[in-house]
Amino acid sequence: MFLTGRFALLIGLGILPVVVLSSTTGSPAWAVVGGWVLLCLVLLAVDVVLAASARSVVVTRRVPARARLNEPVPVSVALHNTGSRTLQARIRDAWQPTAGSSTERQRVIVPAGERRRIEIPLHPRRRGELVSGFVMIRSSGPLGLGGRQARHDVRGAVRVLPAFTSRKHLPSRLARLKELDGNTSIQVRGQGTEFDSLREYVRGDDIRSIDWRATARAGTTMLRTWRPERDRHVVILIDTGRTAAARVGDGTRLEASIEAALLLGALASRAGDHVHVQMFDRVVRGRVTGVDGAALLPAMSDAMAPVHAGLVDTDWPAAFASLRTLTTRPSLIVVLTAQDAAESARGFLGAFPQPGRATTVLVGSVTDTSVAEIARGRGSREDVYLAAAAERTLRDAENVADAVRRAGGEAIAADPESLPPRIADRYLELKAAGRL
Repeated sequence: MFLTGRFALLIGLGILPVVVLSSTTGSPAWAVVGGWVLLCLVLLAVDVVLAASARSVVVTRRVPARARLNEPVPVSVALHNTGSRTLQARIRDAWQPTAGSSTERQRVIVPAGERRRIEIPLHPRRRGELVSGFVMIRSSGPLGLGGRQARHDVRGAVRVLPAFTSRKHLPSRLARLKELDGNTSIQVRGQGTEFDSLREYVRGDDIRSIDWRATARAGTTMLRTWRPERDRHVVILIDTGRTAAARVGDGTRLEASIEAALLLGALASRAGDHVHVQMFDRVVRGRVTGVDGAALLPAMSDAMAPVHAGLVDTDWPAAFASLRTLTTRPSLIVVLTAQDAAESARGFLGAFPQPGRATTVLVGSVTDTSVAEIARGRGSREDVYLAAAAERTLRDAENVADAVRRAGGEAIAADPESLPPRIADRYLELKAAGRL
């Protein structure tokens, strides 16, 4: 049972004239007021009795299993009135605030024996599992003073996947990949590439690719053409420690790392390479391995969806050691982290893997463009102090990048929008140079 504001308003509006009437008739005021309140309670009881039973409603849901972040999610609730009275009710679907559902209670009228479906669109604002444990139904009486309510424990859940806004860069990179793969007239040559075919020599070709045996047989200069090797391994390590929780732009560093990993994974899978992904701080938070082809991107999105940055320091020796459980083959190792202070980067640099002839280590870091803007400020004394601190931050980040290069790796630092395509471009460059 529940009361509405109309019931309180009815009592309030009736007390004043009842008191005035009692003063003119000489009746005790308390007796008249008590009689009025009693009359209101009787009307309330009649209203509740005449309201349709909220428990005689069968509730079912229609919820997609997965959805993308920041995209509308079509969710609906169906109500089947099995009672003998028309249901006039308000519905509340108990989604959490980050689901982005409307806070207004939706009205619905369901005649006896009929079914109605209510659309409850969601606009999720956070990755992970969104859950609604119940649906609350308030059935109002004909007077609108009160009614019956019931909670229906009908669970609904949807997994919100990363937005993958960097997929807009994928078509242009796939076009370049086709060129490298020999699907156009462009052919590449480099250490570690695969032989493709023979063709006649054209002025401007690399003379190192001339096949002299074929030239002697054909009587004209013949050239070998090459294509990038397939069946290589790309290992992506995403740092989920405390530095990944820092906000950069409209999101966190972890969100930008996820975008870069998705773009690189989609590109590498199209190139025929094997992609392994691991999210780590002190333990493994998410892992994708042994999945190739069209199933890779859904598997990566599904594994990354519930993972959020933890307020702990990353155990880098354990993180790099865990990569050996993914593959022992020569590979490209891409570490997505935020190492912009020499003091906090000591553990990372101390555990940095030793690159080999066939293994390349690439470190991608998300930078905050506002730091560079602050470093140029000279308007006031406070701006000068802030600029000095910003320049110190930029210098520390560059020192860490230099240490990565001295350790044999490559460092790429960019803002959240530019980091995914820059890492994808570097992957294509390594592919073209025969280093992958």
